[in-house]
Amino acid sequence: MKHLSLFLCQILVFSSLLTIIPSIEGRKFHRGCKKHHKGYEDSCTSISIFNILSFGAKANGVSDDSKKLVATWKAACKVPGGVVQIPSGHKFLLKPVTLQGPCMGHVTLQVDGTLLAQPKIGSWSKSNLFQWINFKWVHNFTIQGSGTIDGQGYNWWKPMKSKYISDIKPTALRFYASEDVTVRDITIRNSPQVHLKFDNSRGVKVDNITISSPGNSPNTDGIHLQNTRDVEILHSNIGSGDDCVSIQTGCSNVHIHHINCGPGHGISLGGLGKDKSIACVSDILVENSNIQNTLYGARIKTWQGGIGLVKNVTFSNIQVANVNFPIVINQFYCDKSLCQNQTGSVAIKEVNFERITGTFSTQPIHLACSDDVPCTGINLSDIQLKPSRGPLEGSQNQEALCSNSYGNSKGPLIPSSMNYCLKKGGGVSVHKFSRSSNELC
Repeated sequence: MKHLSLFLCQILVFSSLLTIIPSIEGRKFHRGCKKHHKGYEDSCTSISIFNILSFGAKANGVSDDSKKLVATWKAACKVPGGVVQIPSGHKFLLKPVTLQGPCMGHVTLQVDGTLLAQPKIGSWSKSNLFQWINFKWVHNFTIQGSGTIDGQGYNWWKPMKSKYISDIKPTALRFYASEDVTVRDITIRNSPQVHLKFDNSRGVKVDNITISSPGNSPNTDGIHLQNTRDVEILHSNIGSGDDCVSIQTGCSNVHIHHINCGPGHGISLGGLGKDKSIACVSDILVENSNIQNTLYGARIKTWQGGIGLVKNVTFSNIQVANVNFPIVINQFYCDKSLCQNQTGSVAIKEVNFERITGTFSTQPIHLACSDDVPCTGINLSDIQLKPSRGPLEGSQNQEALCSNSYGNSKGPLIPSSMNYCLKKGGGVSVHKFSRSSNELC
């Protein structure tokens, strides 16, 4: 009997210890409870926090913590509600990593510290030049926090004298084949190339983030969307050396609002149809945003020779300041000094530019559409654009240019040349090509 009492006592002590000693891999907390819709019992979910420091990260900004981050991710991925914690006050140097799903449930990457890419180009492996932090097949995922993701891209922006990397430069954060992704509150800066990319994904929300790199940093798009749909980008500040937001082929149902864009190349669809490829983009709304000190404002750009269709696009309530070309459609896009002339183009129709006001430094509106495939259904409404520095040198630049563009205009329109810019109706070739474009897309 004495031995039995001692045994029971030991069990009670051991059980007590289990309740007060946290897991080596993670601490569990209750996320919250809510009443079950069919009964009276509360159903509670819990979260487990996995701190990268607990997995051996050095956190000194010099030692490589890549494997520690992957190990932390794998642990959090195995439990519902897992949180990967990057604590504040620490710097973590990372080589290229892939954080792969799917996971057991919702996973959060809580970035309150600083993640650093390798600054020396020679430190990068030739097989890992496409992206730095790669999220693959993640579903129901959030990255958030008060921290910074720093691509340290200064050396990548210089003209390359070596053939080590050719034209390939890493994207800072890339999501591939992912769904229900939220990115909020964090800062992403100085990426070697694109800062934040979504590829073949669905259900994306980007809220209250800051993206920054110098205006002369080449090809450092802020947010790049490709083959991605059901997207909302809002309440964010984006300044870079290229497009603040770049919308590429395969994108639809994209809503961008309350964005501050600049420096950079504005908010752009394209370039689309490169190398005679098929491009399909539809249902894009950009509204209630500010664009300042950029090369372009609201822009659609396509390559000659491409096929496909851009339709149902609206730029509304956009305030521009010192933008070279606030309104642009260019079906002759070329990123070289000279491109070969080709027939055919991605069709563009049902595009609205409305309530766009502010100042420009070169030309207020530039619609250069193809002879073979003119732009149709273009609507200009309440456009008021004035030179940012008084009379421009070469006053013809103040005139609106609308080549092979069909649609309707209604006032007020400033400069007044916009009243006579668009043509009415459309040609037979337009309708013929529109039918084939609709079939492709």
